[in-house]
Amino acid sequence: MNVNQSAPPVPPFGQPQPVYQGYHQSSYGGQPGSTAPTTPYGAYNGPVPGYQQTSPPGVSRAPPSSEAPPASTAQAPCGQASYGQFGQGDVQNGPSSTVQMQRFPGSQPFGSVPLAPVVSQPTVLQPYGPPPTSAQVTAQLAGMQISGAVAPALPPVGLGYGSPASLASASGSFPNPGLYGSYPQGQAPPLSQAQGHLGAQPPQRSAPPQASTFTSPASGGPRMPSMTGPFLPGQGFGGPSLSQPNHVSSPPPQALPPGTQMTGPPGPPPPMHSSQQPGYQLQQNGSFGPARGPQPNYGSPYPGAPTFGSQPGPPQPLPPKRLDPDAIPSPIQVIEDDRNNRGSEPFVTGVRGQVPPLVTTNFLVKDQGNASPRYIRCTSYNIPCTSDMAKQAQVPLAAVIKPLARLPPEEASPYVVDHGESGPLRCNRCKAYMCPFMQFIEGGRRFQCCFCSCINDVPPQYFQHLDHTGKRVDAYDRPELSLGSYEFLATVDYCKNNKFPSPPAFIFMIDVSYNAIRSGLVRLLCEELKSLLDFLPREGGTEESAIRVGFVTYNKVLHFYNVKSSLAQPQMMVVSDVADMFVPLLDGFLVNVSESRAVITSLLDQIPEMFADTRETETVFAPVIQAGMEALKTLFQPQTGAYQTLAKECVAQGCCVDLFLFPNQYVDVATLSVVPQLTGGSVYKYACFQVENDQERFLSDLRRDVQKVVGFDAVMRVRTSTGIRAVDFFGAFYMSNTTDVELAGLDGDKTVTVEFKHDDRLNEESGALLQCALLYTSCAGQRRLRIHNLALNCCTQLADLYRNCETDTLINYMAKFAYRGVLNSPVKTVRDTLITQCAQILACYRKNCASPSSAGQLILPECMKLLPVYLNCVLKSDVLQPGAEVTTDDRAYVRQLVTSMDVAETNVFFYPRLLPLTKSPIESATEPPAVRASEERLSNGDIYLLENGLNLFLWVGASVQQGVVQSLFNVSSFSQITSGLSVLPVLDNPLSKKVRGLIDSLRAQRSRYMKLIVVKQEDKLEMLFKHFLVEDKSLSGGASYVDFLCHMHKEIRQLLS
Repeated sequence: MNVNQSAPPVPPFGQPQPVYQGYHQSSYGGQPGSTAPTTPYGAYNGPVPGYQQTSPPGVSRAPPSSEAPPASTAQAPCGQASYGQFGQGDVQNGPSSTVQMQRFPGSQPFGSVPLAPVVSQPTVLQPYGPPPTSAQVTAQLAGMQISGAVAPALPPVGLGYGSPASLASASGSFPNPGLYGSYPQGQAPPLSQAQGHLGAQPPQRSAPPQASTFTSPASGGPRMPSMTGPFLPGQGFGGPSLSQPNHVSSPPPQALPPGTQMTGPPGPPPPMHSSQQPGYQLQQNGSFGPARGPQPNYGSPYPGAPTFGSQPGPPQPLPPKRLDPDAIPSPIQVIEDDRNNRGSEPFVTGVRGQVPPLVTTNFLVKDQGNASPRYIRCTSYNIPCTSDMAKQAQVPLAAVIKPLARLPPEEASPYVVDHGESGPLRCNRCKAYMCPFMQFIEGGRRFQCCFCSCINDVPPQYFQHLDHTGKRVDAYDRPELSLGSYEFLATVDYCKNNKFPSPPAFIFMIDVSYNAIRSGLVRLLCEELKSLLDFLPREGGTEESAIRVGFVTYNKVLHFYNVKSSLAQPQMMVVSDVADMFVPLLDGFLVNVSESRAVITSLLDQIPEMFADTRETETVFAPVIQAGMEALKTLFQPQTGAYQTLAKECVAQGCCVDLFLFPNQYVDVATLSVVPQLTGGSVYKYACFQVENDQERFLSDLRRDVQKVVGFDAVMRVRTSTGIRAVDFFGAFYMSNTTDVELAGLDGDKTVTVEFKHDDRLNEESGALLQCALLYTSCAGQRRLRIHNLALNCCTQLADLYRNCETDTLINYMAKFAYRGVLNSPVKTVRDTLITQCAQILACYRKNCASPSSAGQLILPECMKLLPVYLNCVLKSDVLQPGAEVTTDDRAYVRQLVTSMDVAETNVFFYPRLLPLTKSPIESATEPPAVRASEERLSNGDIYLLENGLNLFLWVGASVQQGVVQSLFNVSSFSQITSGLSVLPVLDNPLSKKVRGLIDSLRAQRSRYMKLIVVKQEDKLEMLFKHFLVEDKSLSGGASYVDFLCHMHKEIRQLLS
């Protein structure tokens, strides 16, 4: 459908913004007239798009209560696991190993002055676990002077690359030569490699992160000529006193392997890989000694660490201008290490404040009193006791909550508890629900609320005796007393107007304007609906879905259809006065699919023929949604209360809107997506839709949207124990007050992010508690309460806070905070805020938790060593730094997508996965190991698959073997491969089967269908592919990872000075 309307005002984030006063940068690749900004932080003006689109067919779904169903629905299959199979096991998460692991450096040739070595530094000792190591990186580069004096200009650098935001348009609009056509051809300048030499140094022991113990070298490089300032390695600076209370004393030198010189001035070590085990030297160009593989997730000795008690080394040439990319923290190695260390054992939730495995790790969860990380993930699992401490650290305290998250088959869904007419037991004061943390007293006759400390009486029917430990003897027989997540059946008191709701309904609103008919979209949709209606969501164990369906078609007017089972043919009723919307029929509009199957099939056959000769190009939009809402309102039960906007009315009626857009030009997605956003719905966008290219993507999204389990007419509240409170919420919902999150519909893919702040001092012994309570109507029309509980530790030492942070969740929160901020603030202000906050977090750690060291070192907390690379990806995203080819519609679409993403989705969205397909054995059944998202990692003799959760790219190198090309594409040479191909030929050979199986596996992991795009090396589409190589400098002026790390170090040093 086409929405023909005057161009609406461009959203605030599309306006030109002042340029960031950063490093100077020339046009990318020397292209004249390039759109790249002249400064690394680039211009922030989003190009004014020229879109004009079709209006969306969609589905309205409504809750069973007297509400309206959504105006466009598409859902994922019930119970589909978001991750793969997990290994079984009974081993609980235990303390980390205390065995020291030693690696001895191999020899290295002398070269330029090395960057400061990566040194794993001990932090303050705490009783709850070993302190983290610190990844240290040099800033003794790019002209920065250690003395802190004004440094000479740095090499060209920028901050921000185009993010995967343009993917939606990319996938649907390649036939349009204008889209992404402005990408200049060329490649990013290569990053220079840093070389160094190796000296034998006694390793300094550092307390490891959980489940890993290792030593790290404490060696440093010689002093650079004519530099003043703090002591440098080799200047006789002896380091911190070994008796300092906040430092782990260094052990005596370890025995060296045979052949290692014990005498002579030691040289500084070369840069080490971020995830290498300390003491394990990375090979540099031309170095001798056996090559060694990187060790993921270990503290990384970064260049420039001080030498304690060593002799100064010989003078060296000037250092190179850039960091060696292999010497800085690698997301790939951290991910692989976490999989190796934590993927084989189940994660047991019985330990308070335990940091879960990364979202990229497949693991099994055993609920023993705290909610699974699939439901709740926090930015930190150790909260500062005071607000002053929280302000000092600047680490946001937030939780990403996914109340209806889908679980893998090995994990049971939450138990349903029925307390009968009395309903669930609650605290009389704060209304918190019964949970494992409530304390029973006086022999079990009363309980003390763990959230507000109120003493409550236990109802006689709920009474049970206590054992010798003070626990109820039936604790393990009751889910609400032993599990972190469970459900209560709600009583009629929890229903609107004190009446149990009816089953929900789906209303399919189909655009039948000229463009929709001509493109073949209407015929495609009607054919798919015939079979799709057999797969509507249902409660487990029931033979058929309780959901009813209705149909509306529209262009300038609306056509309602009576599909009552007693009719021989469907009947159409037209509403032409869209200004005064009403539903022309009550009986026969919403029907049961099985009862009216014949009439529905007849209608779906007739719709494409009825409108085949239409010349109507105009469509309406708001009346369509209003019609669906009115239908549900009338058919379910009368509602009271006046609402001023359509979205608020939809929420009030329980009408969730899912919107499918098929634009050929600018349609103002920012405005069209307001109703889906506020009602908890989804927006799907297919730019320049063509049936032959986009059919599979649209139908797959439609199937998942219709089939996924949805909670209707939902209200969510987050309660906290005394000392903290929820202050801000991010997601697709509506809030009529400051505490209740209202969602007309909530599916298993949607999240709500909650920020917390202190309102009192917390107690280190009792910790902090969160309880998320979701009241919703199930697909069968049953009113339920889903409860999730989580206990966190509290700390008085900053080191404990930094030891228990979760970077992936932190980035999820910061991205949502920034994406909402662009609606009301200039993009430059939002970007500067993110950079400043990140610098303050890392500067606070450097000042309060790290050992004294040279100012030329960048010291990162072990659990936050990926914060700079991930933050740079957020800053370079299309919302915060769009390229010239990114339209305002693209930016608005991506912004609303990210708002509801969970932690796993934002992780792969901002840092895409790059998988080499021809380097691992074809027989291997496992997924090939990923490589870093940089052009330097590509080999022209290989094939790579890149995914970011929305798109798939298959990059083919120009020198790929002819046999591989034949096996995969069924052509004899590289030149015969069709660029932009979206479907691989089905061939009967091992390589073809493996690649197609891998693509299917990746698609199954994501909530939206990822369209495949084949990209040939040096083809015009390659610039779109390079847009997602996020460690490189971007065309829109975004900095490379290395350059951003230098800039972040500069910011930190300014804060410390």
